Amino acid sequence: MSSALAPNVHDAEPIPEAARAEIDRLLQSGDLFRYTAPENAPVALLEAEFAEMMGMRYALAVSSCSAALFLSLKALGLPRDARVLIPAFTFAAVPSAVMHAECRPVLCEVGDDYRVDLKDFAAKLAGVEAVIISHMRGHTSDMVAIMTLCEAQGVPVIEDAAHSLGTRWRGRMIGTLGRIGCFSFQSYKMINAGEGGILVTDDAELVARTIIMSGAYEHNWKKHPVLRDHFPALQNSLPLYNQRMSNLSAAVIRPQLPHLARRVRDGRANHDHVAARLNTSPWITVPDSLPGEERAPDSIQFNLDGMSEAERRDFAEAAGAMGVKVQIFGLSDDNARAFWNWQFVPDLPRDLPATRAMLMRACDVRLPARLTRAECDFVAEALIAAALTVMGETRAYGT
Repeated sequence: MSSALAPNVHDAEPIPEAARAEIDRLLQSGDLFRYTAPENAPVALLEAEFAEMMGMRYALAVSSCSAALFLSLKALGLPRDARVLIPAFTFAAVPSAVMHAECRPVLCEVGDDYRVDLKDFAAKLAGVEAVIISHMRGHTSDMVAIMTLCEAQGVPVIEDAAHSLGTRWRGRMIGTLGRIGCFSFQSYKMINAGEGGILVTDDAELVARTIIMSGAYEHNWKKHPVLRDHFPALQNSLPLYNQRMSNLSAAVIRPQLPHLARRVRDGRANHDHVAARLNTSPWITVPDSLPGEERAPDSIQFNLDGMSEAERRDFAEAAGAMGVKVQIFGLSDDNARAFWNWQFVPDLPRDLPATRAMLMRACDVRLPARLTRAECDFVAEALIAAALTVMGETRAYGT
């Protein structure tokens, strides 16, 4: 199998042609600041369209998903050093947002299926003042159980849905289950603006606070007319963090919204096809979806079974030689998804054995929705062949 034939899994889909006229207009006018136009600025239109798509009352577009998480925590009015419970399997930006909000991350265990360990979650919920649930790599934890536990204790839930735009949980869009949902438009997400984020909520007071803090200084909040009654009391009472989205980013994002359903459909088909192939290997396991979970994947994760650490490293090297890059979360140098690398977190747990064990054998491979079936087959065959190369036919089939 020649690496020269490997599909390009790094490039995103081209930006739709429909974006070109609006981008050219913005470049000619220089009108890139979201609050310059009296109404209907591209960012404002994006917020209205995204909120409608998600079935939510309000949306606020910002500079990144990290900014959305930070503003969400600040809008909750948490005291300094408030404890915020997060999964131990997430991206470093999540505990960073907690720290930036002057709160303290509390890490809970995650199982072999990349989802929150509900027993550990329940045990650590006491004394927590907010929860961030990361649907990491699009894997949704049991949101019925999580919301039931949190609602019983009056703990607000923020959904980090950076990887989950288009995923549904029992018919509802992920990101609409908690008080606030946060999404990413970074290059490797379903909708690509290079950078950017957005938050959604039905809570008018919360979103008004995030609007002011995002950088609606002086009376720019008047450009959000549906919320106008909420702003006068907040004027000059909240700090400004200047985490706005520019009109140019919104112009890139808006024409991609109609493509989301197709990308979700194709991404799920690619994922499920490759997963079925990988599960034929005695060395590879792709965890099942939870009942009621309809994922929107643009990558695939799987566990390596029965391999030593050295053999797992050899597997990643063999796959790479065939043209398929494999990231093993716990074995990649300074991986930002390995909790032991978050040395900026105070009282960082010495160990979370279940999460560590998972990260040491969990693999991550990009699988964009734009790949053809033949390209998906190449990826699956390369991964199966890499495992067989390392482990050998004798060990695989017991002969």
